[in-house]
Parts: sequence; structure tokens; C-alpha cells
Amino acid sequence: MNNGFAVSVLTRSHLRAEGYDSRRIKRALDAEQLTLLRRGAYARTSELQNLTAEEHAAVRARAYKAVAVQEPVFGYQTAAALHGLPLLQDDGLTHVISADARPGSGSRVVRHRGPVEYDDIVAVDGLLCTSLVRTVADVARTASTEAALSAADAALRSVAFRPPGSYDRDAAESLRTSALIAIGVNSPGRVRARNVLDFADGRAQLPGESISRLRLRQLGFAPPSLQVPIRGPGGKIYWVDFGLDDVDAWGEFDGMTKYRQLARAEGHSASAVVESEKRREDWIRGVTNRPLVRWGWSDVRDAATLGRRLNAFGIHPPR
Repeated sequence: MNNGFAVSVLTRSHLRAEGYDSRRIKRALDAEQLTLLRRGAYARTSELQNLTAEEHAAVRARAYKAVAVQEPVFGYQTAAALHGLPLLQDDGLTHVISADARPGSGSRVVRHRGPVEYDDIVAVDGLLCTSLVRTVADVARTASTEAALSAADAALRSVAFRPPGSYDRDAAESLRTSALIAIGVNSPGRVRARNVLDFADGRAQLPGESISRLRLRQLGFAPPSLQVPIRGPGGKIYWVDFGLDDVDAWGEFDGMTKYRQLARAEGHSASAVVESEKRREDWIRGVTNRPLVRWGWSDVRDAATLGRRLNAFGIHPPR
């Protein structure tokens, strides 16, 4: 992810320097050559294609800073995007931290009132935002459980996980403890946030894996082993997303993002990666005598749907 920094945010002064007057700007907007990000800030429409939700949020933050009278401090989902944490969906808003005396929100801007300690503010690529710890705490309090867990897992992963399978539990616990402290004792949403942080695990590699863990818990499965190593042919190590040890099964979350990432890393086509994954799956089943079930985004929309997927393969939570 490039956090949207490949997109050039253009103010009117930038455009004037390129020979744009008001009429030319309007023509470019009408022709969809330029996109208005917010009043006084534009981007070339071609540069906005195929951005992720996180990248769109980062572009909006840069546009807001470009026209703001005072240096903004971004928080909540906007800060999460700047830190590289996943957003399950783009709310189209820009979240900033404001002192109580500041005026109300502008267009598509949410001002979160309240003090922020100096140590809770960091710079990310030239933008001020809440620290990783404070951001995780705020998102855990205010976002959906699925979005909060995805962000918390990603934050722990960023400080504790090192490929292919090393996990620094001390680093993970340090961040978790700091985030729990940052939540405070009187903050709205604190109980849900603490539940999310207690359950968070940086070994989950993708938001789909985070949500899968949540659905498995809702179904009554024991906490699965994560990123389980299995010795493969020729000294290879195969890593399996979920060890459903209470029912002697394996589980894998499949998203097309995973296949694209594998294809890029290995220099192969997505179809070649899929074929390689099939051979890997056959080996894992053969040497462990355990079934391996794959599921995707459509299967984790709720617990019942994932339960039906598992039931089709004879896998049920223990009674």
C-alpha cells in the first residue's frame, strides 16, 4: 500500500502555475480529467483509479491539510489508514482531532473533541496523526467489532510478526497493554474495546483472517492455532492459517488479494499460484490426516454462513 502518496493533491495555486484559470478548471472537472477532493483541492482523476479504501482516506487527509488554516491532527479511521491499518470500508469521511473551542465540522469532516497528549501525536509522511497506540485504542472503541479487530490484529502484526512465522509476544503484549491504558476508564465503548484488544492477535495476516477468527469463536470453536508450520517436500515449510485443533481440522481464508500477493512475490501468474496451492493442500491433507477447508469473504459475512461452509465438510464445533 502506498497510503495514497502517489496521488498529487493540487490546490488552485498549483493549477494556476500549470496555466489553469477558473474556466479551464471547470472544463477539466466536467471532462472528469480533474476530481474535486474538497473545496480548493483537486487530483487528476486518472491517479485516483484503483485506490484502496485506505489510500482514498490518505488522499482526503492530504487534501484537507492542503487547504487547512491550521495544521490538522488526524485520528480514528483516518489515522488508521495513515498507519497502514486496514479499513473494511471507506466511510468517505476525514477524521480530525480538535480542541473543544474549535468550530464545527466542515464538509465530510468529523471533528473528535478532546485533548491529545503530545506523546500521542506522530508524523506519518508529513501528516500529523495520533500514534499507533492511540489510534488502535480509538478505533477499538468506535468501529464495528470486525473493523476494530482487523485494525488491532494489523497493528500487533506490524510490531510483532516477522515472516515467515516469527512472532514477538513481548512486543505484541507491550502494544496491547499500552492501547488498553489509552482507552481509559471512562471512555465510551471501553468494554467492547477491551474485548477486542484481549482477542487481537498479530499472527492473523489479513482482515479476512481476523474476521474468520471472530466467526469461529461465535460458532463455539476453541481459539485456533495461527500460522501453523507444516514440513513440506524438499525441506519446504507450508504455513496454514488456522489449526482447528479441537476438531482435528485445518482452515484457510482465501481472498484474491492473497493470490495476487503470492503471484507478485513468486513472479508467477495467479493461475500458477492456484495450481501450486492445490498441490500444497493435497500434501497437507496427506501428511496430517486432517481435512483442510477453505473459505472466502462471502463465507464470513456472519457466523451462520461460515458454520454452513464447515458443516458441508463434516466439521462442527465440539458439543
